[in-house]
Amino acid sequence: MSGRIPQSFIDELMNRVDIVDVIDSRVQLKKAGHEYKACCPFHTEKTPSFTVSPNKQFYHCFGCGAHGTALGFLMEYEHLGFVEAIEDLAGQAGLEIPYEQGHSQSSHPHTGKLYDILERASLYYQQQLRSHPQASQAIDYLKQRGFSGEIAAQYGFGFAPPGWNNLIDELGREPFALKTLIDSGMVVEKGRNGPYDRFRNRIMIPILDRRGRTIAFGGRELESPSGEASGPKYLNSSETPVFHKGRELYGLYQARKTGSRLQRLLVVEGYLDVVALAQHGIDYAVATLGTATTVDHMEVIYRTVREVIFCFDGDRAGRAAAWRALENALPAQREGREARFLFLPDGEDPDTMVRSDGKDAFEARFQDARPLSAYLFDTLMQDLDMSSVDGRARLVAAAKPLLEKIPDPVYKKMMRDQLAQLARIQADHLGSASQPASRQRVPPARPHSPPARTPVRLAIAIILQHPGLVSQLSELPTLTGIQHPGMDLLCQLLEIMNKDPHLNSAALLERWRETEVASHLSKLAQMELFGDDQGLLAELQDTLERLSGTATDQRIDELYDKILGQTISETELSEYNQLLANKKQHHIKSKSGGN
Repeated sequence: MSGRIPQSFIDELMNRVDIVDVIDSRVQLKKAGHEYKACCPFHTEKTPSFTVSPNKQFYHCFGCGAHGTALGFLMEYEHLGFVEAIEDLAGQAGLEIPYEQGHSQSSHPHTGKLYDILERASLYYQQQLRSHPQASQAIDYLKQRGFSGEIAAQYGFGFAPPGWNNLIDELGREPFALKTLIDSGMVVEKGRNGPYDRFRNRIMIPILDRRGRTIAFGGRELESPSGEASGPKYLNSSETPVFHKGRELYGLYQARKTGSRLQRLLVVEGYLDVVALAQHGIDYAVATLGTATTVDHMEVIYRTVREVIFCFDGDRAGRAAAWRALENALPAQREGREARFLFLPDGEDPDTMVRSDGKDAFEARFQDARPLSAYLFDTLMQDLDMSSVDGRARLVAAAKPLLEKIPDPVYKKMMRDQLAQLARIQADHLGSASQPASRQRVPPARPHSPPARTPVRLAIAIILQHPGLVSQLSELPTLTGIQHPGMDLLCQLLEIMNKDPHLNSAALLERWRETEVASHLSKLAQMELFGDDQGLLAELQDTLERLSGTATDQRIDELYDKILGQTISETELSEYNQLLANKKQHHIKSKSGGN
């Protein structure tokens, strides 16, 4: 858990959310008895094996083993982090998240106001593009670049008119509003004559986060009739509490909303390249925002897709950017992830090439994209004499520090083996490599055999799948002190349901997210149970009583050992006699049928 959102709120959210609604809005479900079915969205299949249970608030694929709650589905399907998924579900449920003090969405006290002012600024710029007397120059430029009105509207293009106070006059009349504009990076606080608009006489391109919220802008300068110099050709917003250049990718929100499952992302250098590619049907391009590709960028990319192609200009600047991307891609590499590098002819960029060649010809170039390993070693060997010992030694010296950035032992070993082959040495001479870690599920592995039905597992499975039965138990036997595996977990479940009898299955499972027992609980949540609620209630009561009897026997044995060792106290001796009497009475009651 993140610790930022109260557990009580997560419990309430999971009780409010209907997993069928969450999944059906993304994957078309069909009713099948008491459950719903669909073809699994996490692997390719022709016969539906993906089931959703409204009673358990749980999904499971019998083909690939994918499973979880509505929250887990959103994280996997939309590639969201835990907090992002909570925020998304809360928005759908109409709930406001009561962030714990000191753990709000941002350390900034007015984060919500920042999102609001930036969205209002975006709408203002779009309105100016439609109606401002001087917007014709911006429109002519967009047409000259080949952008249609539809694509401009899709990406929210706007126009910042010439002048120093247009946005201030529109949105910053009140002191608090002006302060929010300054905090959002849209207004520069100290100028010769006071605060002024950061963006002037520019085509405005809103930058959206993964939830579609406006968090910043990019501005493309237009030639000023008055000769006013408003800054560099391309200008991005400054970093703010809601905008961090090293974490955001322009176009990622639009790419994820294309309606089809993304297979790859294409990383290009400019945001107008992203829009140009999208207009020609390549709607999976993204761009960094005035910074080199970072490790954070790579993690965002690989949470979304398994394959990334970096597309850079073939000049010196493009190759330098590609090498920085490679260095930051190495810490994110592991089995199942792929990075390739494509260099365009000198003087060309994705915008010009897709307009001249079209979608199919542009995508055909991907076949020439070089895998990360080939690009890394070919670049390092470029100026080396590999026929000499010295040249091969220099290759090893240059490559080893780069390969040490790779955390995944399997991928690192493969790269080291390739380096050893190129250097004509034994891999052992490069130093010891880590042992291979367990392999990632790509595609997800088929589920293991169901767990054995021990009494503890059976009780946990019944509680997970029918948590409301706990409040109907006639009595709750004492289970403390039992040494069976899983007893602590069973006791925790009973304690939680005694305190919060309204919790559903999903809320219970989310209590153990990111813990060692999460996968075990998921399997028990899928264990097949037989009988109606009354039958399962009786089975749960009987199982708990049998477990309680085990605890009594264990305690009797402990006290008897103390009697033999003459170390028992008077209190313990009294307890021993009482336990024996209770056991005898229970035995007589059981033989008489409880009468």
